[in-house]
Order: sequence, then C-alpha cells, then structure tokens
Amino acid sequence: MDIQILKALLNDVKSGNISVDDALEQLRKLPFEDIGFAKIDSHRHIRCGFPEVIFCQGKTIDQTVKIAQRILDDGNNLLATRASKDIYEAIKKIEPSAQYNELARAITAVKREIEILSEGVILVASAGTADLPVAEEAVVTAEMMGNRVERLYDVGVAGLHRLLGNKEKLFSANVIIVVAGMEGALASVIGGLVDKPVIAVPTSVGYGASFHGLSALLTMLNSCASGVSVVNIDNGFGAGYCASLINRLTNKTK
Repeated sequence: MDIQILKALLNDVKSGNISVDDALEQLRKLPFEDIGFAKIDSHRHIRCGFPEVIFCQGKTIDQTVKIAQRILDDGNNLLATRASKDIYEAIKKIEPSAQYNELARAITAVKREIEILSEGVILVASAGTADLPVAEEAVVTAEMMGNRVERLYDVGVAGLHRLLGNKEKLFSANVIIVVAGMEGALASVIGGLVDKPVIAVPTSVGYGASFHGLSALLTMLNSCASGVSVVNIDNGFGAGYCASLINRLTNKTK
C-alpha cells in the first residue's frame, strides 16, 4: 500500500463508497504481515516511498516466492536482488510479467506504472567491465525507484582519457554513482571534477592484495574529494537507493 492508495481508501470511506469494516480489512496488514519465516513490511512504501525489496541471497526459493507473492498481491512493484535464475523461473510462474537482469542478478515486476519523480539524471559510472554486475544492480534499483538513469562504463583510471572524453555526462548528472574495484581510485577522480554528490561503490574485483574489495573500500573512505560518500562492498542496490533519495530531494528544492 502506498500513499495514493491510502488517500483513495480514506476518501472512499468519507464518501460512503466503502464501509469502515471493509476499510479496516484492507488496513489489516499494516504495518506488517507475519508469515512465520518473514514479516512483510507492507507499510514501507508509505514511510520510505518505495516498497520492501527482497534480498534473495540466503533465502530458499520457496521463501522468496512467498514473500514476492505478498508484495505483488498488495499491488506493489517487485524488486528482488541477488537472485538466481532458478528463483526467477519460480517467480515467473506466479507473475508472468517478471523480468530478469542476469548481469545484475535482479528480478523486477511492474504492477503499476513507474512515475518519474525527478527531472535530474543519475549517472552510473564503472571503472571496468568486471564491475558491471554491481553497476547494473545500481541501475535497476534507481530505475525501479522512478529515476532517469544513464550509464558510463569502462572509464577507469588506467585510461583516464576515456573518462575525460565524457565530461558532459559527468557535468549534467544530478547524482553520480561510481563503481570500482582494484584500488578504487575512480571515485576520487570524479569527485574532484564535479559539484554533484558522488556515491562510491567498492567492488570485490581485484587480485589478492585487494582483499576482496577492502582495498577499494579504504581508498574511497580516505578520498580527499569532499563530495564522496561510500556504501558497502558490492552494494549496488544501496547506492541506487541512496542516489534516488538524493535525486528526489533535489527535485523538490527547485
């Protein structure tokens, strides 16, 4: 349930189109529905502006499908991250419109039209091709949350001219997500070029001394570019979500 549905329900009660008891039945699952192994947060759309997202890793196929069914039954759009092809095939059986971004490992299903909430563009930049799974997770998340998203891939510091040849994209973006592994220097470079918030995503891409992304994480945390904030290793979802909130907020101030 989102704010628009709640307003419509209250107006229906006010006008007499629906009884109080029927309205209470619709509100019965607020703020959450307990299904034993999970508590479905049906109130999250009202609080946070976006429905609950399923993190599939560690869940069984059956658990994931049952959670997805409840989210879809509430009329919400579905986003499931870290999803396998087997989970997608199972969700496809209950929701034929479901789509799978294999690179991002993300499942989406659009039950209601996605409203574009900001005129600003979120730019997702990746250092290398190996970083694309995390970058695509950020893209899918930001798009599902109602943002215009552009990609700028394979522009790492090993060939800085590739980045500098796309300055217009950098300067025109409202928020920039920078995804990089190895030493993670790309976030600092972009942060030093633009006057927009930069959300840095360290990836676990790299040889042994990268310590599965720890090297990139520490580089990004120690960036001397003041506008850089950092999310967890490989957390494309967190970056896309945060960028969306910033993008929506800046639109409200115009």
